[in-house]
Amino acid sequence: MTINGRLKGALPEQPYRHCFLTISGAHLYGFPSQDSDYDLRGAHVLPVREVVGLDPGRETIEVSAVREGLEVDLVTHDVKKFFWLLLKKNGYALEQLYSPLVVVTTQEHQELKEIGKGTITRHHYHHYVAFAQDGWRLLCKDRQVKRVLYLFRVLLTGIHLMQTGEVEANLLRLNEEFRLPYISDLVARKIAGAERSALEESEISLYEGQYHSLCRSLKDAAEASALPEKSSARPALNDLLIRMRLSFSVGDDVGATR
Repeated sequence: MTINGRLKGALPEQPYRHCFLTISGAHLYGFPSQDSDYDLRGAHVLPVREVVGLDPGRETIEVSAVREGLEVDLVTHDVKKFFWLLLKKNGYALEQLYSPLVVVTTQEHQELKEIGKGTITRHHYHHYVAFAQDGWRLLCKDRQVKRVLYLFRVLLTGIHLMQTGEVEANLLRLNEEFRLPYISDLVARKIAGAERSALEESEISLYEGQYHSLCRSLKDAAEASALPEKSSARPALNDLLIRMRLSFSVGDDVGATR
C-alpha cells in the first residue's frame, strides 16, 4: 500500500515526540473499504519531568478526528507501557511495531524492531486464540462479512507466527500460504461496501467448521513451535527505555511534534 500523502498533514497535534507511528486495522490487514478510517498506532516518549514529577504525563493518548478529508483514529502509549505490552505477549503490540505501513519512524524504532524479536515466544498463542474466540462470538452475534475476515486474519497471523517467528498481519499475503478458497471473495465483498451485509446460514456453517479447524492448527503449531518459552528482551528494552527518556527529553521546550 502507498500511504496517502495527505495522512501526515492530517495527524492531530501531539504533546510528545513519537518513537514510531504506524497504520494498523483494515489497511494493515489488506481489506480496507473506501470509507475505512486510518487506525494509527504507536509509542510516544514522556519527558523525564513528567515521569519523576508529581504531575504524571499522559501514558496513553487517544484522538479521533477528521482532517484533510481523512478520518483518523490515533492511539499511542508511552514507551514504558508499550514495552510492557511487548513483554506481556500482546500480539497487537507486535503487529503495530512491525507494520510495514510506517508514518513516523526514528532510529530508536529501528532498534526496537530488532530487540522486539526477543519478545516473541510460543505463548503468543494465548493472545491469538483468545481473540479468535472473541471474534467467533461476534460473528455469531451479527454475521457481518467483516467479522469473518477479522476472525481468520487473527488465526492465520497466529499460526504463521508460531511456525516462523515472523509477524504477518496482511490476510491476502497470509492466504498465499494457507489458500482458503473464500477469502478473496469476502475481501471483494467488504471492499465493495457489503461488509455489513448478513451472511447466509450455509456460509456460517462453512466458517464454523473452518474456525474449529484453524483453532486446532493454531494449537498444534504452538505445541510444535521452535519459539522460546520466555522472552530474552527485557534487559535490552530496559536499556533502550533509559536512553530514550534521556535523549528525547533534550530540547523538550521545542513543544509538541507530529
